[in-house]
Amino acid sequence: MRGAERVKKRWGDSGKKGQFAALMAEVVPKKKIFDFSLLRRVFSFAAPYKNRVYISVVMSIVLAGLAPVRPYLIQVSVNNYIKGGENALTAAAKHPFLSLLLAITLWQVVLLVAETIIRFYFSFITAWLGQAVVKDLRVKVYNKILGLNLSQFDKTPIGTLTTRTINDIESINDIFAEGLIPIIADILSIIAILACMFWIDWRLALISFSPFPILFVATYFFKESVNKSFIKVRNAVAQLNAFVQEHITGMVVVQAFAGEQREFNKFREINGEHRSANIKAIFAYSVFFPIVEIILAVSTGLLVWWAAAHAMHLPRAEAITLTGKVISFVLLLNLISRPLRFIADKFNVLQMGMVASERVFKVLDNDDYLKGEGSYAPQQIRGDVEFKNVWFAYVDEQYVLKNISFKVRAGQTVAIVGNTGSGKTTIISLMNRLYHIQKGTIRIDDKNLEEYTTEALRSKVGVVLQDVFLFSGSVLDNVTLRNPAISREKVVHAAKMIGMHDFIEELPGGYDYNVMERGSTLSLGQRQLLSFIRALLYDPSILILDEATSSVDTASERMIQHAIDTLITGRTSIIIAHRLSTIRKADLIIVLDKGEIKEKGTHEELLALGGLYSKLHQMQFEKQAAPL
Repeated sequence: MRGAERVKKRWGDSGKKGQFAALMAEVVPKKKIFDFSLLRRVFSFAAPYKNRVYISVVMSIVLAGLAPVRPYLIQVSVNNYIKGGENALTAAAKHPFLSLLLAITLWQVVLLVAETIIRFYFSFITAWLGQAVVKDLRVKVYNKILGLNLSQFDKTPIGTLTTRTINDIESINDIFAEGLIPIIADILSIIAILACMFWIDWRLALISFSPFPILFVATYFFKESVNKSFIKVRNAVAQLNAFVQEHITGMVVVQAFAGEQREFNKFREINGEHRSANIKAIFAYSVFFPIVEIILAVSTGLLVWWAAAHAMHLPRAEAITLTGKVISFVLLLNLISRPLRFIADKFNVLQMGMVASERVFKVLDNDDYLKGEGSYAPQQIRGDVEFKNVWFAYVDEQYVLKNISFKVRAGQTVAIVGNTGSGKTTIISLMNRLYHIQKGTIRIDDKNLEEYTTEALRSKVGVVLQDVFLFSGSVLDNVTLRNPAISREKVVHAAKMIGMHDFIEELPGGYDYNVMERGSTLSLGQRQLLSFIRALLYDPSILILDEATSSVDTASERMIQHAIDTLITGRTSIIIAHRLSTIRKADLIIVLDKGEIKEKGTHEELLALGGLYSKLHQMQFEKQAAPL
């Protein structure tokens, strides 16, 4: 595979496999190819398939040994049957099946078939091995990502983790399929051919290899040039995909502000940079391969010239022997040209695979995951919640929650209000153990939150978030999250309680209607209501509503409010809302400001207090009462 095809294979369709927003700022470091500790770690994933590794190594040795045999047999044929003249030909005619010529020909066919079969299995096994390692490694990386703290997703762009899980791991496949083992096979073949050539005639070998220093220099510069070009191609692809991903996602903004032409011009500019980066890589291949052909042609020419000049002064028998050597040398030079052409490129493949593996292992080595997993997994919880002197910071000691303390008894409804950025959503994130607190304790049913298993805790806490995320798939899949324990009948019953059943039935396909990516075919209010059904289906002991009515119209808000009034009975409910009208009936209202609790009490108590809550209520009341 040459030029554009090889570049396309390596990097060109990487955009189909993942997002690259984070790669825009990445610089691919120049790594030592033989970082043995990294190589050992990569090959540790091949341990379950060690027999195939051994088989591929044995095959590479066998292929190296077979490489010079056929040219040597041709030399033997020429020497014996041309030097033997008519007597040899007459003897062969009298005993055709016993003749050495026929035996050598048959051996040539057998060796050719054997080499073809072995080479096929060698290519298949190395490629199979690479894909097996990729499968296992990708599962391990994705499992690690699922267990990372939510703070990692706050700090790390989605494109980075997507690329690590898909593209970088796919590059590790090349370490097996096109990298280390194939390089070993090529080096062994070169050594075997060189040894055979020097064994046949060291003078012809030296003459044949006299132009090779030029080839070695060209190979070095080719390797360096292609390596730099591939890095530029990778970064150019990253920028191109990042731009396309971002602007397709934000297409509504582009079109709303008539920015199509400006964005199109920017796309053409980035696309031009991508093309230029590819052309530089293609140019390196376009120069290197003709140089290899020219050097091999010069080597063959010098060989034939020296042999022809030398043969003029030799007896006939020795001249014919020299002719057989020259023929075998020409064949051996052609055989050695193949590994010489591609070994530099395979070193680049190996190097880029090592860079990719280092990135993947950084994900696996990330220790920012939920530590101290508890063992307490009750079948049911009452729903008592207590925050005691809780301090929390997303970054270092820049605390967003400061000395938060409150108690919620089972079955109570508690509302948390405050201005944007006051820490409301952070409180409910801590209840789900999405983050670790720095100081204080959080207890549920008089048990420290750290003592619960994550699965037991989160299965008992239902959450309706402000930013509703729906996956591409049916309504049924989105509200059940593909949980086989939740039947369609249960979904229908929950939808009827919310008042969404009739709406869903009117959709094409009803509960099997595809909501498309991020629920793009539904309104904000409809998505909010579906997420409410999703939370109720899991029958949580603690129900958290994070701005659950912020994106819905008045009619939808009434539906949700009716469902809340009906379903929070006997359930601990924590409501975060900007619309203070939705929390009048709460048993306790907590007012936050800049991460601190400023006020606590019922709606009437806080209004009578005349503090921050009263001011918030007055501002909303005046806004609602203002004439249109």
